[in-house]
Formats: sequence, structure tokens, C-alpha cells
Amino acid sequence: MYNLDFDAPSNLHFTGIGGISMSALAEIMLSRGFSVTGSDTRESEITDHLASLGAKIYYNQTADNISSDIDVLIYTAAVKQNNPELTKAKELGIPLLTRAEFLGQIMLNYPMAIGVAGTHGKTTTTSMLSQIMLEADTDPTILVGGIMPAIHGNTRVGHSDKMITEACEYTNSFLSFKPNMAIILNVAADHLDFFKDLDDIRHSFRKYAELVPADGCLIINSDIENLDYFTNELTCKVITVGSNPDKSIYSPANIQYDEFAKGSYDLLINGEIAFHVSLNVTGEHNIYNSLASIAASHFMGISDKDIISGLMAYGGTDRRFQYKGKIGDVTIIDDYAHHPDEIIATIRTAKHYPHKKMWVVFQPHTYTRTKALLSEFAEVLKEADSVVLADIYAAREKNTIGISSKDLLNEIQKLGGSACYFPSFSEIENFLLENCAPGDLLITMGAGDVVKIGEHLLGN
Repeated sequence: MYNLDFDAPSNLHFTGIGGISMSALAEIMLSRGFSVTGSDTRESEITDHLASLGAKIYYNQTADNISSDIDVLIYTAAVKQNNPELTKAKELGIPLLTRAEFLGQIMLNYPMAIGVAGTHGKTTTTSMLSQIMLEADTDPTILVGGIMPAIHGNTRVGHSDKMITEACEYTNSFLSFKPNMAIILNVAADHLDFFKDLDDIRHSFRKYAELVPADGCLIINSDIENLDYFTNELTCKVITVGSNPDKSIYSPANIQYDEFAKGSYDLLINGEIAFHVSLNVTGEHNIYNSLASIAASHFMGISDKDIISGLMAYGGTDRRFQYKGKIGDVTIIDDYAHHPDEIIATIRTAKHYPHKKMWVVFQPHTYTRTKALLSEFAEVLKEADSVVLADIYAAREKNTIGISSKDLLNEIQKLGGSACYFPSFSEIENFLLENCAPGDLLITMGAGDVVKIGEHLLGN
């Protein structure tokens, strides 16, 4: 693998520079004085921002974008090997690095490089911990997979020895990372278009844990099944967080929720009450995300005072139980949940939120995930008062397996749940306008573009 010299600015090209993760890397390198070019399919606020920082952006992907003076080409896993830019780079002998490989090399420049992993909760926990680090004036470099209001985007270029990033398991990307501190929030069946099964996923997370050096730290949820599999014979410090104080160094007690489902609890450290925590985000799952954030903060030497104020200051990221507005006294919330574990967490949160009837407009994400977890999706969605299904959001896939939202509809109805399906967003919107009543709660849910339904209803 080509190793970039970060102390010798050179010419970098990013194929797919407009993506939320690639743009973050490009911004970091621009701040270090590197020359950056890149390509994407369309102009966006992200590409405009990079251009304002000095990047040259091409809004196509052709061989003509690649010149012999480019020192390294960085590309995402979504880019095919026959991409014309990659093909031209190979012809010219230009070194290639995947996004994950490149990010791993960046992490080597930070003595405290934090990677936040887990099937669910990566964006929220990364943002929550980032907020604490900002409160403590640690001046971190932040890469987050969503829009974090405190940094007005997805990237913050700091000037300290601390860096924090999400660590995604898909295609084993996180195995190219170089974390000094690794966080594992949970491990569940997902991305089954890449992983063979849950055991394969667990193996990948074990390999990720092994990346932490002896002077580093692994923070892991003790509620994960067969925890010892992930922690046995590790040389680094292991800190456990979870629901059971007998198995966890950090655990919550006396959990309560306010009228808007925001949690508070007494923090237990080794079974003893340390201090009280009040969150400004909703749901039980965020209590456990906050435990991981607190444990990481303590390992870095951040004070309890800064932890408490940082957690209170954190109000969430876009598309995580995000209040969008009201129409006719119907409250509209948007949520990124696209896995059964995430969906049930959101629905449980919503049950604590004031409402008469809970409507969930769900857009399944990818054909492989929908087919592999069909019964699990049905089991959790039936917990909503009424479900409205949109067509499956294909993302990177083609439907070669004959699955549709009608299959999910049938499964929900078999379990006694209330559900319907419409093939277009306009039909869904008309149905909701006719059937939602004052005092109802409407949640648009999924990782695709289902958010547009709520926004359109609100006139945005």
C-alpha cells in the first residue's frame, strides 16, 4: 500500500468527492496545504464549500480529469474498478487508496485517534462525544456521518492531537483504521449483501478490537452477546458500559424521561453513583450512547463538569428523531432508522412523546436487507399504531431477488399490525392528509429520501 507523507503537501484527487465522508477527508487535506481536485456527479452545498476552500471540482467522471501530476487518487468502495478515472490513474501509474485506507493513514497523525463503531448509533455517539470534547476545549478534528449543528456540517478541522471519526464495518472498511481508542456500541446482523452472516460480522468487529494498541483503550457494550469473544487476550485497556452494573464499569440507574422522551439517570461507576446525567436527546438508546461517550471522555481526562454540560448541549444530529414541524396540529418527526433494532428504538422513544396516534411512514433500504430481515422488520413495525410503506430505496443495488414492500406489508398484516402501501410519495402524502388527525405523531423513517414526504407536507 502507498504511504502518503503528510508533512510534504502534494496533489490529491478524490473520485466521489461530494460524499459526506470523502468531503471531510478532502477538507482536512486542504487545511494541511495539499492541492485537491475531485469529481462528482452533481454540484451540491458540500462541493461548493470545498471549492470555496480551494478545491477544483469536476462534475463528471472522465479520464480527462486525471493528469500525470496527481500523486494519489482516493476513491470510495462504491466506485467500480472500471471507472474511467481509476482506469486512467492505473495507466499513468498513479497510486490508488480507498477512502478507508486513506483515513487510516490520517489517523496515524493523531496520538488520540477515536473510532466509533457499531451496527447502530455511530453518528449519534460520535456527535455526542464530539460535543463533550468541544465543551472541554480539546480542539478536536471531527468527521461525522451526518450534519452536526455545533460544527455547522460534518467536518471540523482541529489543531490538537485528538481526532474522532465514525468507523463503519461495511466492506470491512474500519479494518483499515488506526484507532488509539475504539468504541463498539453494538453488533447485529446487517449489510448482509457483504457479510455472510452474524458470525462473520462478529469476526469483523473482533478484528477491529484487535487494532487498538497496548496503550490504547477499547470501550464496549457489555450487553453484546458473548462479550468475551471480543475482549479475550486483548492487550489494551477494556472499559465496559451497559445496562447491568454487575457486568459494566459504567451503567445507568434511576432512568427517567420527561414529557418529550428525553432521558435522565444517575451514572454508576463500578456500582457507585458518580453524578446525575440529563440528556437533550430522546430515547433509551441514547442513554447507552451517552455511557460510551462518558467512558471515552474519562479516559481522555475530561472533567465531569464538561461532560455534564457537553451532554446537555448536545441536541442531536439531522435525521435522528428530528422535529420537522407541525401541520394541522400533527407533529412531524424524521428518523434515519433502517434496521429493526433502530426502528424499535425509535418507536419506543415515540411512545414517550406526546401523541394520540403514531403513524410511521417507512421506506425500506436495500433489497438484500429487506429480504434478510423481513420478519424482523414486520415484528417491530407492528408496534406502531399505523404503518405506511413506500417502495424500497435501492441505494447501490438492483432487485435481482424479487422482494418488494408488498411482501413486508403482508408480513405486518399477518402479525395483526395496521399497514398500507402506496407506490408513490404523492399518494402517501394524500393519504396522510386525509387520515392524520390533530394530536397525531407522524414519523418518516428510513435511510433513503423518505424525509421528502414530511418536508413536502410542511411546504418545504
